[in-house]
Amino acid sequence: MSSDTVDSSQSQAIQDEIIELEQRLEKAKAKLKGAQGNLSTPPIEVPSSNGPLTSSAHHFLLLLADSALPLGSFAFSSGLESYLAHTRPKSSFPAFLNFSLSSYASSTLPFVLAAHRNPIDLIELDDTLDAAIMCTVGRRASVAQGRALLSIWDRSFSSALPAGASPAAVAALKEFTVQLRATSSNVTTDLPTASAHLGPLFGAIAGILGMSLRQTAYVFMLSHVKALLSAAVRASMFGPYHAQKMLASVEVQEGILKVIDQEWETRIEDAGQSVPVMDLWIGRHEMLYSRIFNS
Repeated sequence: MSSDTVDSSQSQAIQDEIIELEQRLEKAKAKLKGAQGNLSTPPIEVPSSNGPLTSSAHHFLLLLADSALPLGSFAFSSGLESYLAHTRPKSSFPAFLNFSLSSYASSTLPFVLAAHRNPIDLIELDDTLDAAIMCTVGRRASVAQGRALLSIWDRSFSSALPAGASPAAVAALKEFTVQLRATSSNVTTDLPTASAHLGPLFGAIAGILGMSLRQTAYVFMLSHVKALLSAAVRASMFGPYHAQKMLASVEVQEGILKVIDQEWETRIEDAGQSVPVMDLWIGRHEMLYSRIFNS
C-alpha cells in the first residue's frame, strides 16, 4: 500500500472524528438550552457590599440628591463668598472646589459613614462632630442644614419607610429627636446633648431609607458640589449652563470618588480639617462689609 493511500485514510478518519464531535456538541447545546428553559430566570442583582438595591432605595436616593430638597443650602456658600473677597487676584473656582471637597470630606464624611454603619451611635457621633468643628460659622451652617433635614424626616420621610428599615435605627433617630427637643426647650443647659449636625443625620437617614454606603457618600459629596456651584452662579462667577457643564465633568466625578476613597476607612477620631485656610475663609465671612450668603 502506497504512502499516499495511508495518508488519505488517516485524514478521512480525522475528519469523521471531527464531524462526530461536532454533532455531539450540538446535541449537548440543545439539551442545555432545554434545561435552562425549564428553570425560572433568577433576578439580576447589582453587586453591592451593603445588600441588594431596591426600587425604594433608588427613589429615596433621587429625593436626597434633589436640589429642591429643602435643606436651606442655598443660603450658604461654604466660604466661597469670603474666598472671592480675600484672594487677590481672585483665584479660579476649580481651585476652590478642590480645596472645599478635600476639606469637607476629611472633616465631615467620616461621620456620615459612621452614622450609616452604626445609626444607634447617632447622638454620640453628633456630639463628637460638634466638638470637632473649630469654626463657629461652619458649625452654624452645619446645624442649620441638619435640623432642616431632621424636619424633613419627621414631616415627610418617616411616614413612608421602606419595608426593610431597621427598627433599631428608626428608634435611634426618634431618641435623637427627643434629645434635641429637650435641649431646645431647656435654655439653661450649658452643654447641649444634641446639636443636629448635617453629616451624621444624613448618614443615619440614608441608611434607614435603604441607600448603600457608597451611594450615601457619593450623594452627600455631590450635594456639596451642587451647593457650591449654585453659590458661584449667584455670585456671578459664571452662568447656569457653565455650572451644569462643570457638574457633569469627569473632573468633578473623579474628584468626588477620590475623596471618598481617601476617607473610606478614616475613623471619626482621625477626622479633621485637611485645608486649614478653609476655616479662615469661612470664619472671616462675617467680617465682610456686604454679603449675600450666611457663610
